[in-house]
Amino acid sequence: MVATDALPASLSRPVEHFDVLIVGAGISGIGGAYHLTEKCPEKSYVILEAQDAFGGTWRTHRYPGTRSDSDLYTFGYRFKPWTTAPIATAEEILRYLGDVIEENDLEPHIRYGHAISSATWSSDERLWTLNVTRTDTGEHLVFTANFLWMCQGYYRHSEGYTPTWDGMDRFKGRIVHPQTWPEDLDYAGKRVVVIGSGATAATLIPAMAAECAHITMLQRSPTFFFTGRNVNEIADTLRELDICEEWIHEIVRRKILLDQAQITKLCLEFPELAREELLKPIRELLGPEFDVDTHFNPRYRPWQQRIAFVPDADLFEGIRSGKASVVTDEIESFTETGIALRSGESLEADIIITATGFNLSVLGDIQFTVDGEPMQLSDTVTYRGMMFTGVPNLVWVFGYFRASWTLRVDLIGDFVCRMLGHMSDLGATVVTPALRDEDSDMHLLPWIDPENFNPGYMARGIHLLPKQGERDPWRHSQDYWTDRDALPAADLDDGTLVFK
Repeated sequence: MVATDALPASLSRPVEHFDVLIVGAGISGIGGAYHLTEKCPEKSYVILEAQDAFGGTWRTHRYPGTRSDSDLYTFGYRFKPWTTAPIATAEEILRYLGDVIEENDLEPHIRYGHAISSATWSSDERLWTLNVTRTDTGEHLVFTANFLWMCQGYYRHSEGYTPTWDGMDRFKGRIVHPQTWPEDLDYAGKRVVVIGSGATAATLIPAMAAECAHITMLQRSPTFFFTGRNVNEIADTLRELDICEEWIHEIVRRKILLDQAQITKLCLEFPELAREELLKPIRELLGPEFDVDTHFNPRYRPWQQRIAFVPDADLFEGIRSGKASVVTDEIESFTETGIALRSGESLEADIIITATGFNLSVLGDIQFTVDGEPMQLSDTVTYRGMMFTGVPNLVWVFGYFRASWTLRVDLIGDFVCRMLGHMSDLGATVVTPALRDEDSDMHLLPWIDPENFNPGYMARGIHLLPKQGERDPWRHSQDYWTDRDALPAADLDDGTLVFK
């Protein structure tokens, strides 16, 4: 719907107003739109997306072999069956998201190429006002909304994180970050060094190995990996029995979640046993002569950082074949022809790929103001990891580290729609989390417990994030199995949410 108010003379278009404004047309935003369509059909809404098409992460990342690092039975939505191999390529995921958009008629609600620079809340008007720029024309637009649903993810899409090393300017080859992969990069017959050993490196290396002269994974310290076939035998058996895809999706989804819960428990209660179970298939693949303990046995306990799945052990097959290798060392400096290592060894390279992680982006790097005051998210306390004290009518989707991101998308979708319905029943237009008197002496903790989960991007940006409390509903549990029960049962009238 379009408001009747006119903009100042310097702006030519009227303000557009919506009940709900979703930021981002990736997997979170598309999921949120589906839930609104199904559960709150009376609400008007729009999705603003800065990129020129839907997909978020799966459109940003264009490096060779881009794929999921968790299974699509849980990374996919609970309402949309996944019907092929559990680990999927970016193209397959984009096709899946496109089907969700088409099947639920979401396309008319999406505005592409709309970059948000600021969002301002007015308690007098009970509205968010967003300043937006059309990326194709440079045109300035203004939107207002009763409720903001932040689905833009957690990292900056425009640039990845690359540390600064001495001598980078001397290197005569190309330095590339996977997040901004150049279309003209020719790596056929070239010597390639990939710095990093996370999911991105584990994806890139087997995808590039066949064409490179040689590719080396250079890591400062090892990473844990799961290995296994890129199939789900239960799903395949059920298909042979002609079971409908909706049932297969739900059955397999529940089985995977049960397995994940058991693995997480094992990692927490018996970390050394879990360590050996993770390393066992790698030892078998690479043989007794390979130094697995140096290259694939991390210093941290299992699940303290995300564990990527390596389908069909392709990373390790590449190492076993000799097309790829792994070096565990630290960088002394770049040279004209490669990298000098602290050990005194050197790696010759034509191309260096810095698979060194993300830059954390808090609420999309948008400038937020609440009643004339700049919003300092780090001064707030999170309500169930999705809302913030003193910030009205705003929810942020932040998915899971150990389980698939999308599991939380569905849970938060349910919660937001229930809360919006509750507001309508009360005749309220504003909801704001607030600490109660009994919460005033509550001990505050970091957004994420670093002893529980400590990836580099989080360590670098934790100071930008809200605090969490030591008890519900102020905890950010990061645990699907807790949220699965707690969010649907959450008491909206316990005094932690103030409705007006």
